[in-house]
Amino acid sequence: MRIIMLGAPGAGKGTQAKKIAEKYGIPHISTGDIFRANIKNGTELGKKAKTYMDQGLLVPDELTCDLVVDRIQQDDAKNGYVLDGFPRTIPQAECLTEALEKLGSKIDFAIDVDVPDENIVNRMGGRRACLKCGATYHVVYAAPKTEGICDTCGEALVLREDDKPETVQKRLNVYHEQTQPLIDYYTKQGVLRTVDGTRALDDVFQEIVGVLGE
Repeated sequence: MRIIMLGAPGAGKGTQAKKIAEKYGIPHISTGDIFRANIKNGTELGKKAKTYMDQGLLVPDELTCDLVVDRIQQDDAKNGYVLDGFPRTIPQAECLTEALEKLGSKIDFAIDVDVPDENIVNRMGGRRACLKCGATYHVVYAAPKTEGICDTCGEALVLREDDKPETVQKRLNVYHEQTQPLIDYYTKQGVLRTVDGTRALDDVFQEIVGVLGE
């Protein structure tokens, strides 16, 4: 079972991808992990990616695609995988489709975890972080025992720049611009399935299992 996860930042697709990987015994593959592993192991592709990352540049689509295709050919992915954070753009999707065709393979499902922008802004805006020990909280879903204070080390909690409403909205705008076309792309391929990401985590997962089968 070869799956792609789609959804805006903060929609919870990473959490769902991990749960899918666990249930179906397939690897959860995120581009960030692939970059880190290749750079750490000093592979040829890793060295190329590092030259871009060191300059603060985005790794080109073709190279990202090569890294992903290399990863999905490893032994643990022979029964399938769940891709998280790739593809993000149409050129990446086309590159992946082409590479999979050469391998005699294809994507079975593209799962779109759909959450309205307003919900995401509220969700992210409720996050709080402890800069001292790295613990994270949420004022509604995972509140600390004492408001504004870290349970672990007693430091004051902060709202990170990344989680401020205006920053979140900017990221969402980029997402809609770049990634929304992917929803049309995978709809045309007949593999897109949309799930309601506004519900409780386990309910969203049950809906995904309903799509993928037990």
